[in-house]
Amino acid sequence: MNYLKGIMLRDEPEEGSYWDAIPAIHHISQMESLDFNAPVTFFVGENGSGKSTLLEAIAVSMGFNAEGGSRDFSFSTRETHSGLWEHITTIKSVRPKDGFFLRAESFYNTASYLDDSGSKLLRYGGASLHRHSHGESFMALIENRFEGEGLYLLDEPEAALSPQRLLSLMVVMDHLVKARSQFIIATHSPVLMAFPQAEIYQFSQSGLARVQYRDTEHYIITKQFLDAPEQMLHYLLDSQD
Repeated sequence: MNYLKGIMLRDEPEEGSYWDAIPAIHHISQMESLDFNAPVTFFVGENGSGKSTLLEAIAVSMGFNAEGGSRDFSFSTRETHSGLWEHITTIKSVRPKDGFFLRAESFYNTASYLDDSGSKLLRYGGASLHRHSHGESFMALIENRFEGEGLYLLDEPEAALSPQRLLSLMVVMDHLVKARSQFIIATHSPVLMAFPQAEIYQFSQSGLARVQYRDTEHYIITKQFLDAPEQMLHYLLDSQD
């Protein structure tokens, strides 16, 4: 079930703005629309390629708090999000019953907001998320708060999760997709982006392209390393002498 079917950028990025220097954002502004055709969509690419910037803009344009949370979260520790969301037109179908924007980098602030809210903790497992490790609290939120029939936006969840926890996340995602949910995820994880039948958009200096899993830079580099770690390390480290 896709609640967000796509986005359009109404105009070119403003000259001198943060996203003016991001080729992928320029690419989207020249497209008729960026479509989401699968229940799970991944944004992948190098640091600074624009994937988290776009995901944040989508989240804010859909009514989510810029630092994370659901539509009823209203905290802000620092105004750092870009104004890109003001230039986005969202293409929607029906309204989701549930939704959440989960960011690894500001998760501490989200957990603190829930502690201050008190009664809201019942929907998040009943205990403070600060009582667990980063990864444990991340999964506790997902397992207890994500209820299905929802739109879930995740920004680099692998920053908080071990490989084993990433596999657990994929199990939860599968359950939620079968419960009519949609995910849009910015990630560097070649484990996570292997989710079956997911759509992958690769952000790069060339712009934006839809790619197959085994054609992503993340898969290729990870496979090369795991197939011959000593050889790659010899090349990388000895070349510095």
